[in-house]
Amino acid sequence: MDARQVNAALRKGEAPTPEMLAWFAQGLADGSVSAAQAGAFAMGVCLRGLDEAGRAALTLAMRDSGRVLKWDLDAPVVDKHSTGGVGDCVSLVLAPALACCGVYNPMISGRGLGHTGGTLDKLEAIPGYTTGVDEARFRRVVAEVGCAIVSASADMAPADKRLYAVRDVTGTVESLDLITASILSKKLAAGLEALVLDVKVGTGAFMKSLDEARALAQALVGTANAAGCKTTALITDMDQPLAPALGNALEIDTVMAVLSGQAKGPLYDLSVALGADLLETVGIADGAARLEQAIDGGAAAERFGRMVYALGGPLGFVENWQRFLPEAPVIREIPAPDDGHVAGFDGEALGLVVVGLGGGRQVETDVVDPAVGLSDVLPLGTQVAKGQPLARVHAAREEQADAAVRAVQAAITIGAKPKAAKLVRERIGA
Repeated sequence: MDARQVNAALRKGEAPTPEMLAWFAQGLADGSVSAAQAGAFAMGVCLRGLDEAGRAALTLAMRDSGRVLKWDLDAPVVDKHSTGGVGDCVSLVLAPALACCGVYNPMISGRGLGHTGGTLDKLEAIPGYTTGVDEARFRRVVAEVGCAIVSASADMAPADKRLYAVRDVTGTVESLDLITASILSKKLAAGLEALVLDVKVGTGAFMKSLDEARALAQALVGTANAAGCKTTALITDMDQPLAPALGNALEIDTVMAVLSGQAKGPLYDLSVALGADLLETVGIADGAARLEQAIDGGAAAERFGRMVYALGGPLGFVENWQRFLPEAPVIREIPAPDDGHVAGFDGEALGLVVVGLGGGRQVETDVVDPAVGLSDVLPLGTQVAKGQPLARVHAAREEQADAAVRAVQAAITIGAKPKAAKLVRERIGA
């Protein structure tokens, strides 16, 4: 078998067999498939598409192109994945809360690219926290703490890393089949029994329409279940930032406010909703009540602190987190340009403001400034007077703050009070 056979089948509109896809994924991983052949494959899938069986076969082939973890623990091994949004730090609330509810959560996460933030970048705003650990340490922390949030090792789903790089330069990133296989190959390599997906829709999400988000959720849920991982999805609102802060250290501060009982709001509510759905999937009843008790009673904060310390962070982080987080030298209020209500957000534009401040990446090699971003972002529907702060910008330099103020004012619409949106739009079950 060779790559030409696989690509010829795609060109003719024929479904590649599971054996062909397994061979191709292994070739991506070991380099025997060239960049040109990988690009032709990505374009073929993008133009011709795969059926449900082909999508599942590609996902499993990419998962099996490298190391697949197996767990020998006394409770279910579960995880959550978000398709990306602004102010989305649910993972940092949910992982320790789940660890208090009778499950284990080995969470392999990613970095920010484009307008959305990355979970690993947020955690690395904590001094000493190490996201790149060997498998033995990862297993030890999961077993002892109940959760660990780390980066994928180089030998997990290596076919995906190679194919993703090709997709980025061949204009095939938007393929539903390739998105599904990319997301799930990495998650399934973690050896999960159950997964809940947070599929974002709105101005701050990659999927701007409900139809697009629903199609992605259905593809992900169908493929994951076909691959043997019990999976559900919630389609959730991203027409406004999920948390009132955007930026790595600022989002950690928000997470700690939730875990310490000082704040609730949409971040708290969505963490509970996703976690309850996941717990129900593995047969644990009263999931919402269990999660609320874990967060409100301080147990989740204690677990978060244990995870931070086990992965290299400071011992007393939970008790005095603001002392450890970096602070930007320039902090400035962003005044409302008119009287009215906060009527709408261009969420993608807000995310790009953070990138422009240095808090995200335009290319994978960019170095992130953990201190910069936006805080105290007012929620939709808030009544404001001209000159009242809409948010605060945290910047490294005055000229960056000036540019951010103008960009945020342009990204927030002041007008009539909007109708309240549902946080959870739909649920997609098995």
